[in-house]
Amino acid sequence: MRILKDILYKVGIQKVVGDTAIVIDKIAFDSREINAKDVFVAIGGTVVDGHQYIEQVISKGAIAIVCESLPENIVEGITYIQVLDTKEALAFMASNYYNEPSAKLKLVGITGTNGKTTIATLLYQLFQKAGYKVGLLSTVKIMVDTQEYKATHTTPDSLKINYYLNEMIEEGVDYCFMEVSSHGIHQKRTEGLVFEGGVFTNLSHDHLDYHETFKEYRDVKKVFFDQLPKHAFALTNKDDKNGSVMLQNTKAKKHEYALKSYADYRGQILENSLQGLLLRLNDNEVWVKLIGSFNAYNLLAIFGTANLLGLETLETLQLLSNLESVSGRFQYTISDQKITAIVDYAHTPDALKNVLETINDIRTKNETLITVVGCGGDRDKTKRPIMGNIAAKFSDKTIFTSDNPRTEVPEKIIEDIENGVAGEDYKKTLAITDRKQAIKTACQLAQENDIILIAGKGHETYQEVNGIRNDFNDFEIVKNELTKLNK
Repeated sequence: MRILKDILYKVGIQKVVGDTAIVIDKIAFDSREINAKDVFVAIGGTVVDGHQYIEQVISKGAIAIVCESLPENIVEGITYIQVLDTKEALAFMASNYYNEPSAKLKLVGITGTNGKTTIATLLYQLFQKAGYKVGLLSTVKIMVDTQEYKATHTTPDSLKINYYLNEMIEEGVDYCFMEVSSHGIHQKRTEGLVFEGGVFTNLSHDHLDYHETFKEYRDVKKVFFDQLPKHAFALTNKDDKNGSVMLQNTKAKKHEYALKSYADYRGQILENSLQGLLLRLNDNEVWVKLIGSFNAYNLLAIFGTANLLGLETLETLQLLSNLESVSGRFQYTISDQKITAIVDYAHTPDALKNVLETINDIRTKNETLITVVGCGGDRDKTKRPIMGNIAAKFSDKTIFTSDNPRTEVPEKIIEDIENGVAGEDYKKTLAITDRKQAIKTACQLAQENDIILIAGKGHETYQEVNGIRNDFNDFEIVKNELTKLNK
């Protein structure tokens, strides 16, 4: 049984009309999910404003309304709670409804442009291997100990976050690792959560379709660290100039990791090959199965987080050496013809450059590097020419293709990408709109020992065109196309 006034704890209430001592069933912000005795939270979205549905949800049985502006028609017997920000109110209400589950386990949030999924997922792996029950809230999937659920957003809405955290408590989970996106922070989805720690990876060009400037994007990330409690830790990448910005106003205990400068957790790449990395972490050497300097940063963040959560150094190093790569993050296969195909989620300029530089660092230059890449529709258009420039510059051949065009014309997206290609690199590029055909062409162009990079979609198992998601898996497609070459 839930009493309305109890789930309003910490909510910034401006005005109450009606009785808050009523029993409610559940909270919902989607009018389609309302049933009798529910509370409806009217969220003002970018496309739809929940305030428009207040009369409708009352007709469906809602007994309480949380809103930013009271409706003109006040219905007798209905409780109205006016608040300044319904997104923030929803987050606190969700936490209260599930009895503050985030305070009952050790919740660590990972934020930044690149590396969030890899760090969160590998921390989940590592702590599982250490014998703990672990939770994961990531772009790829949600894990409640060993039970897997489908993920739809990098950071789920606050009701889902608290629902899954509560499921974790019921399963006896000790630690949860959670990706924290700039959208999630800005939309107050993480308000009311009690974090044991926060990790900052890096900051580069992304989401400028949502955040108007890079400064706004950076400052939204900083809010996460500003809100960490005193008992928590804040672990940031010292080699990224924005790492120090994240620490400026945090009350949490401050720690840093770095490859290029002195830090609490220092790393050095001793060997880098397609078989893995030999790293020195502080004063210890460890061989890991992951590849590339960007993964060295990810592993440093994991090493530091494990240490700050109390794992012994030698145990952590042993566990690091057994970690497996994350789906769609530098995931590779080698064909019978010794053609290496790599699938990576790199969908920002910085991530694409990191992956291409990693490949160029470990290749012999006697082989051809063929890159297949596109950009998503209805997203930040300013990064398209930058990614076109990077792909063509660092590859021997580049095929520009569709990513998830969504509601945009794929050929127009490709044209935007091509506009960034330098004149001397243009002759190395092709444009093939059909992504499957682009992958097939890359395989047909490849010779023995060549390398194919398929960037942008990574773990995704669909391609979204005009609101419809069609089955599409880069890794399965390239494996199949390489197999056909044997016949």
